Amino acid sequence: MKQIGDIVVFQRHPAVEEAFQTAAERRIDGECRQRVANHYSDPSGQFHAGIWRGGPGRWRVKYSEHEFCTLLEGRVRISDAAGDSVELSPGDHFVIPAGFEGVWQVLEPACKTYAVFEPRAV
Repeated sequence: MKQIGDIVVFQRHPAVEEAFQTAAERRIDGECRQRVANHYSDPSGQFHAGIWRGGPGRWRVKYSEHEFCTLLEGRVRISDAAGDSVELSPGDHFVIPAGFEGVWQVLEPACKTYAVFEPRAV
């Protein structure tokens, strides 16, 4: 049985922040610098939650996972393969479903919380 100590409060749970740059073959423009602090991963390795930060840039994405996000700072635009897009601002909650392919663009330095579920391959 889980106890109160198993609850992960991000501000109280230390997480190592990892900095990286989007792979060159996926970059469209900009530096595409990102940082992620993963605060929780379940024992199966299918569920993860944490905080992501990104600087200006555009890059191609292909989601194998389902991702729920809340944008805390900045502005981003997500476009699909047909060129339709949605612009997101602080306070927006959104889900990117597994199978989505398109372009992620950071318009203003951004910060989001995320919860990712990676389905098992069948």
